[in-house]
Amino acid sequence: MLNRLLKLPQKQHMILFGARGTGKSTLLKHQFDARHCLWIDLLDPEAEDRFARSPGELQAIVKALPESTTHIIIDEIQKLPKLLDVVHLLIESTSKYFVLTGSSARKLKHGGANLLAGRAFVYHLFPFSFLELGEKFELSESLHWGMLPRIIHLNTPEEKMRFLQAYAQTYLKEEIWHEQLIRNLDPFRRFLEVSAQCNGKIINYHNIAEDVGVDDKTVKNYFNLLEDTLIGFFLEPFQHSFRKRLSQKPKFYYFDPGVVRSLTRTLSLPLKPGTSAYGDIFEQFVIVECLKAANYYQPEFRFSYLKTKDDAEIDLVVERPGQPVLFIEIKSNTQIKQHELQSFIRLSQDFPNAEAVCFSNDPYPKQIAHITVLPWQAGIKQYFA
Repeated sequence: MLNRLLKLPQKQHMILFGARGTGKSTLLKHQFDARHCLWIDLLDPEAEDRFARSPGELQAIVKALPESTTHIIIDEIQKLPKLLDVVHLLIESTSKYFVLTGSSARKLKHGGANLLAGRAFVYHLFPFSFLELGEKFELSESLHWGMLPRIIHLNTPEEKMRFLQAYAQTYLKEEIWHEQLIRNLDPFRRFLEVSAQCNGKIINYHNIAEDVGVDDKTVKNYFNLLEDTLIGFFLEPFQHSFRKRLSQKPKFYYFDPGVVRSLTRTLSLPLKPGTSAYGDIFEQFVIVECLKAANYYQPEFRFSYLKTKDDAEIDLVVERPGQPVLFIEIKSNTQIKQHELQSFIRLSQDFPNAEAVCFSNDPYPKQIAHITVLPWQAGIKQYFA
């Protein structure tokens, strides 16, 4: 198994969130000794039915465990939010440690579930990072197929395509339909394709609603559903009194390039450097890699973007406690020249206290005006890892 960046404490109650297929169960099996764990998988229909009928049975089971069983691991806790009340009681009354996983925060947040009253640490697991893959990492493969753990271990393009196509269907079936998060699956299926086409763009709820055939409120709910089930995130506009700032609408990014390409039905198309499609997916990839590294190493960092009335834009704005704001421009080019950064140079000059950098495919670090140009890998390692 490839080592993950996320290291979990051995003596702490915790909730580990992550989208389906990010490797939560594998990570726990790797970091916790099975000889000292009771494992309850709520994806198992029998286990789900047992504890749905009688949540209190967990209390009787745990109290009968020997002292050598130190941890109780419950997989996909969002399937039975009421079980959290029992877990809470057991945390108070026993010396066992509880480790819970979840691929959706929606039912836990919106169902009024007991989130253990702050007694459990919360962690997030993402698809692989290039930092985790090391020598196994290939940019072209990662842009084309994404970084989900299963993808990394598949060998042929046909296998990878089938997996990603099945991933969307599994998401629809198990996260959305089975959990009864929406009543009508057909417009949501259409929404997935349209929203993936808008990946990394400023969200226009009305236009998307017209394309999908639903109202604006439903589209907003759909986006919230993607965020709650952890397969995407909002990037809000930078909050600053800067007079030129115009956009107050968020962008939305899917959590993995391969999932985007699957939903847009472009997996069979090659990604050619120098094209707009390549630039868009590279930008998404770098932003997601920044967020992964920051979540593991710099959890207090806050991310946004900036766009002005004349369409000048900063791809990523990072607010770092005790440090200057960091502006990041992302370029997929392999040779960065000054004219490509003119807009970024002018805009960042309006923030004299900010630090401005460019992450790119250029293999050579450079200094252009006040902009530090770095290979994207070196930039992420320097500022986030």
